[in-house]
Amino acid sequence: MNGKFETTTEKGREMNGKFETTTEKGREMNGKKMITVKVRFWTNEAAAGDFQPKHAWAAGMVNVETNPLHGIGASLTLPFHSLLDIGSVIEKVLIRDGIKLHVGKKMAKYVEAN
Repeated sequence: MNGKFETTTEKGREMNGKFETTTEKGREMNGKKMITVKVRFWTNEAAAGDFQPKHAWAAGMVNVETNPLHGIGASLTLPFHSLLDIGSVIEKVLIRDGIKLHVGKKMAKYVEAN
């Protein structure tokens, strides 16, 4: 396998030729370090009995998950009504919850923060 791709093994992860073991405790701690934005799509057909697996409306809800490590408490979800709305709704929930994003090296090539 080429060094650019991540492969999964039974015992852990292999990235760029180096083998790392991943424990449940380590995975749990990494999850707590992250800020999670959840996007959920409506699947109303399931209630009507006309269920089709892997089908959903192009609308739904967005919220930031609770994370005590970052001081993020329970918050309300915000709706989006088309796929084009998702970016602006994510921006609204991040601003509402006081979350600041930092620009990475690649994005810094074309974005300048004031």
